[in-house]
Amino acid sequence: MHQKLDSVKTDVATARLDLADVALRVKAWALELGFAKAAITGTDLSHAEAGLQAWLDAGYHGEMDYMARHGLKRARPAELVPGTRSVVSVFLPYRPPAVASSEAVMADGEKAHISRYALGRDYHKVLRNRLQTLADRLAAHIGPFGHRVFVDSAPVLEVELAKQAGLGWRGKHTLLINRDYGSYFFLGELFTDLPLPSDPPEQNEHCGRCTKCLDVCPTQAIVAPYTVDARRCISYLTIELKGAIPVEFRSMIGNRVYGCDDCQLCCPWNRFAVDTAESDFHVRHGLDDITLAELFAWSEADFQSRMAGSAIYRIGYDRWLRNLAVGLGNAPGTPAVLAALASRQESDDAILNEHVQWALAQHAVRQPVDKAPD
Repeated sequence: MHQKLDSVKTDVATARLDLADVALRVKAWALELGFAKAAITGTDLSHAEAGLQAWLDAGYHGEMDYMARHGLKRARPAELVPGTRSVVSVFLPYRPPAVASSEAVMADGEKAHISRYALGRDYHKVLRNRLQTLADRLAAHIGPFGHRVFVDSAPVLEVELAKQAGLGWRGKHTLLINRDYGSYFFLGELFTDLPLPSDPPEQNEHCGRCTKCLDVCPTQAIVAPYTVDARRCISYLTIELKGAIPVEFRSMIGNRVYGCDDCQLCCPWNRFAVDTAESDFHVRHGLDDITLAELFAWSEADFQSRMAGSAIYRIGYDRWLRNLAVGLGNAPGTPAVLAALASRQESDDAILNEHVQWALAQHAVRQPVDKAPD
């Protein structure tokens, strides 16, 4: 998926290129390939190093050891991939058309809310393949050049690169926001050994005094503007965390069983968000409006077949059931919910069993409230 960046193209050969023309072509080709935006930046992210180190020192990365392992290399593209001289940053909207209302789904405690980016096919493959096609097209035009493609992979400060390329600004929830597209999009990068001219960075952060994303976070994971403690974040707890979900956060998770969109749902800039034109991101298997009990009844074979090609597949069946058990513990005590929990209360998986027992205990405590008056 990449051509080694080891001065494949010498400075002499590069000097023969009209780099301004190459940059214009790359950005135009990116749009032809379906990306909504494309821009170019250099590799100097030294301004982000202190903040990154402080975040790591605070332990906000939780069990994501790879973030600490790579350390400041995340802020040094030319160190991460030697020979890198410029980065093409792109984004692609993901919100599916005609998707069920997140607010309505979360308001119905018997349903499962899945982060809207994960309702279709795995974005990693979609964007990676498209970025590689972009690199191949450029190679066909100028000859071999050193490059590497990244999509939410390896230690890349993708939001900082996109901001520096002028694609938007970092919101207080730490996601990139674009004036014309809001924040419902995926980012990707093409590292190159070509000294392409950079686009002007986004100079202003247009969040102003708004703190809606901080205020709405169910677990108060946004501990300060532009700072997220992953250990409290529902996306981390339901996706990255491999063991038991801390009891203190379980009730706060509600029916969010994979990721969390709350900080985006409340963002005023997302009134400008657009639906994706990419069919791979359209809803599969009715996951935008489905009950917790129905998902909890899936066998492992069901999970593997229906989630194949989905970002959800990565967490595995056991973690999926763990998340659903928490959702069922927070759900109304209907016969369907209680029957679903009872069906797995003798699970051989210790972590799942503990979460199911917790969920049943929640209903035992709330039973008088759940029951309708005679």
